[in-house]
Amino acid sequence: MMIKKFAYTPILGWSVSRYDKFKLCKRQYFYEYYGRYDKAYSKIKNLKKLTSIPLAIGTIVHDIIKVILERLLKSDEEIDVERFSGFAKRQTERYCHENAFIEVYYNEVSHVNPDELFEKIEKDLMNFLNSDRYNWIKVKAIINKDNWVIEPPGYGEFRLSSMKVYCKVDFLFPINNEIYIIDWKTGKIDNIKHKKQLLGYVSWVSYNLKTNPERITPIIAYLKPSYREIKIKFDDYDIEDFIAQIKEETEEMYSLCRDVEENIPKDKKEFTKTRYKKICDYCNYRELCYGSK
Repeated sequence: MMIKKFAYTPILGWSVSRYDKFKLCKRQYFYEYYGRYDKAYSKIKNLKKLTSIPLAIGTIVHDIIKVILERLLKSDEEIDVERFSGFAKRQTERYCHENAFIEVYYNEVSHVNPDELFEKIEKDLMNFLNSDRYNWIKVKAIINKDNWVIEPPGYGEFRLSSMKVYCKVDFLFPINNEIYIIDWKTGKIDNIKHKKQLLGYVSWVSYNLKTNPERITPIIAYLKPSYREIKIKFDDYDIEDFIAQIKEETEEMYSLCRDVEENIPKDKKEFTKTRYKKICDYCNYRELCYGSK
């Protein structure tokens, strides 16, 4: 699959995660995307690096599923469950050792126990390996494995009605005249957000492959508490509605730019703090707003 590359341009690009943060808390959005314009930039960089337990679980599971799929490209031999479990546990231990956790930084827990994370990670991975979808991939999708796309490099940049947009797929593969996209989820079901992501993936594939969206089957695969899928088909009208939505949301984010083309923000005071304290309890940057850990 030929994925189009773009020369760097400073203007901001829409993504589900960027706009979600924009709506959640403008001040958090400022720190996340415009921290270099703040006098506390050094502190902001360190806070931005903090991960969380749920995020760590999702990252590790995605990384290991990527390894599983890449292994299928080379061999269709059955996975040795005991060896696989040992590998997954080592990956979990390494991740916990190499990353700083927000829960520890803000004294919510004294430390993160890799064994406790691994219990959840192992369940998610085994739900995937025991799913009908995994067996289907080994039987059906493997035939055309030379055309698999597994977490492509970059950020999934493309253009939607001349707007810069980012949507990065987890796994894409063709079967006959159909193109499948699968996105793994280790969190809760969020129909609105995840439908939006699927529309983004379909738009990305349609753009790169010049393909009718009705030929594309996007799937959200929830790995907990048991394996479950949500599959939604889209057509040209859905894409048109999506384009209108992205244009509106992009304009909202532009409104906090002093220079849109150069993506230079307005003064930090224009990025208001959320009124919902519960959101602050999960924010990397809460120290900057409240003065202490």
